Amino acid sequence: MFVVSPATVWNPGALDMQQVPRRIFGRVLLIPRRGLPFGLIWRMVFETQMLRFMAVLAPFVVAMLIWRDSALSIAQAPLVMIALIMFFETRVLRIPKERRANIIDPAEAERGLDLLQVRGRAILTRIAAGRKLTEGTLHLVVEQSDMAYITPLTFVSVQSEVGPELLRLTREEETLIRRKLFGVPLTERRLLKINLSRNEFLRDVALDVRSISAHARLAALAG
Repeated sequence: MFVVSPATVWNPGALDMQQVPRRIFGRVLLIPRRGLPFGLIWRMVFETQMLRFMAVLAPFVVAMLIWRDSALSIAQAPLVMIALIMFFETRVLRIPKERRANIIDPAEAERGLDLLQVRGRAILTRIAAGRKLTEGTLHLVVEQSDMAYITPLTFVSVQSEVGPELLRLTREEETLIRRKLFGVPLTERRLLKINLSRNEFLRDVALDVRSISAHARLAALAG
């Protein structure tokens, strides 16, 4: 999971937004700034489509270097290359759409989404209470890659309708999200199954700050 905020990327200008929720996957390339394990950085790099294509086609390049006499023939086999790329993208990395509906029980999926709402609202309540916000609507936006057979990649951000803007989170708020959002029974992998089954990869948890009671604010600050 990568907590996205202007404080965690080198290119915060890429996070400018005109509407909530702001989509990230397929729209911008984020350059992580700090605190990310190598595995997560590799996973974000792997999300770059062109690099995946180059990796798939690398054997053709090697073949042309080894069998130089056949290099021209190999280079003139675009249909084979395209077919290999399509197979890798749709069968090796992803679950075909016609098979997605049955990968998780619908009732279990509903329970998972309900839990996501509960956890997301609790996180937003603590963030709003900590910032002493009294108006506006906050959104916890959870967006995932649709690649099913490798490590899930999840972008999480807090977005405000005031502006609108993607909030610059403090270190404490980032830690809160990492600790409270995912965990048994709703892990990143389980959410990905739910998203795959419904072919929907962006989840938006909204909280009207005015709905937070004084008791909830005190409890959030204390906890």
